Amino acid sequence: MLDPMDCFIDREKVVKTPQELADHLQGVFGDDLSYVDLRDFSEGSSGEVTSHHLWMTIGKSRLLDFVDELGKFDFPNFHVVSGDDEGDHISLYYHFDLYRAVERGVSLHVTVCVHVPKDDLTVDSLFSRIPGVEYSEREIQEMFGVDHIGLPNKALVFLPDDWNREVFPWRRDETAPGEDLVEDLS
Repeated sequence: MLDPMDCFIDREKVVKTPQELADHLQGVFGDDLSYVDLRDFSEGSSGEVTSHHLWMTIGKSRLLDFVDELGKFDFPNFHVVSGDDEGDHISLYYHFDLYRAVERGVSLHVTVCVHVPKDDLTVDSLFSRIPGVEYSEREIQEMFGVDHIGLPNKALVFLPDDWNREVFPWRRDETAPGEDLVEDLS
């Protein structure tokens, strides 16, 4: 498990600019990263950059390594896992922040995408690193059918206990709810 206090031992040594971090991650993961985009965001009339957002896509077998690498620079503050059914795979987007603590510089939002093929709907759970992912991973499991390997509690979060576990509400294929499960509220 990542220890948040490990990130505050030597602040000067671990803080990197967003571009330095992007370059570092590209150097570590090489061809396992298929997409990298660093965006700056500014506010107000001054146009001062107030935050950065790093978007990356990594092979699913390297997700835990990626989070471990982020943890070398700051504790990855986890927000949520979101997802999208893109035909032959489910895209999972893990959203984090780095450098949120006082005197750590401008915050950096990091979104890492993992493509999970529909013929192998499994991905390693981040629970062993960041226990706060539990409800997001459980939600993704019940809504998309992606099994998070290592997630200790796989009970339903939003759907009733008697829900057919072969029907996934956020999918756009034959496993999506049929008309018999859709209620017109108008």
